Amino acid sequence: MVAHTDVVPDGHVERRTDGIWPGLLLTAVIVAAAFGVRGLPMVGVLSPMILSIVLGIAFRNLVGTPARTKPGLTFALRRILRLAIALLGLQITAAQLAEVGFAGFAVVALTLVGTFLFTIGLGRLLGVERKLAELIAAGTSICGASAVIATNTVTRAPDEDVAYAVACVTVFGSLAMFLYPLLPGLLALNAHAYGLWTGASIHEIAQVVAAAYQQGQAAGEFGTVAKLSRVMLLAPMVIGLGLLATRRMRRGGHDHGHAPARPPMPWFVLGFLALVVVNSLIVIPPEAKALLILSTTVMLSISLAAMGLETDIGKLRAKGLRPFFLGLAASIFIALFSLMLVKLVA
Repeated sequence: MVAHTDVVPDGHVERRTDGIWPGLLLTAVIVAAAFGVRGLPMVGVLSPMILSIVLGIAFRNLVGTPARTKPGLTFALRRILRLAIALLGLQITAAQLAEVGFAGFAVVALTLVGTFLFTIGLGRLLGVERKLAELIAAGTSICGASAVIATNTVTRAPDEDVAYAVACVTVFGSLAMFLYPLLPGLLALNAHAYGLWTGASIHEIAQVVAAAYQQGQAAGEFGTVAKLSRVMLLAPMVIGLGLLATRRMRRGGHDHGHAPARPPMPWFVLGFLALVVVNSLIVIPPEAKALLILSTTVMLSISLAAMGLETDIGKLRAKGLRPFFLGLAASIFIALFSLMLVKLVA
């Protein structure tokens, strides 16, 4: 609970305790609205997470975020977010990774690393801030909005950077979701190759499912499994970025003649890996697994709603179009690079 002080007319200081509940209640209302509007035509293609950050930004900039909600928003962006990312581990098993095969996993891993490095390098050339470029790189190369917010636990970029990165991966991932199903005939891709291509290159899990199943059950199932193997790589990526951030902080501290800042350690990623092991060893009933997946989506949506409630559109505009073009270039690169690798192993 967080205590606040107010000065009352007689000059006495009055203490009141709001705690986390006002902020959590506001995010819960926004998430409920996000799930509700998905029933509207053309809106259902967007995930509740994306809609939650959009509604949060709209509320923040049209109505204003009450100061008393701040503790709850901070709680959502830290505790709830980390728990939700750890729970993503329950959506992956070792058996699923084995289904992808060595060649398929190599395509996924090389695509991820190549896209991440390309985006960081191009970001430097375009003059995009390092933290924002890292978020766009993570969202494009791994798994969209979830990767952006997971990466930001070690990148520690402003909320506006997170919102911009989420916007980029949402726009370009959605375009890919509509365009990919038009291409397998033109590119001579069979169901297996098309599924691998979608899983290795489209941003969000929901977008992969929507695009892959357009070419039938076999393509849909393999695309989903390939995408989950890509999500698995979120853990080593975040740990690696955390180690780089630690090194940067230590160097910065010594350069300025004072103790280095406390390095970020994404401990929740170890929880993610532990739950992958648990899910591989223990059979979770389908009903329970469906509930866990829904709960994880709700918690991630709460975190993104909180992020939206702290995002100033004026600051987003100030960043200009260079990050947007970076996201576009990264999305084109991941599509072409992964297609080349799929063709090589097909």
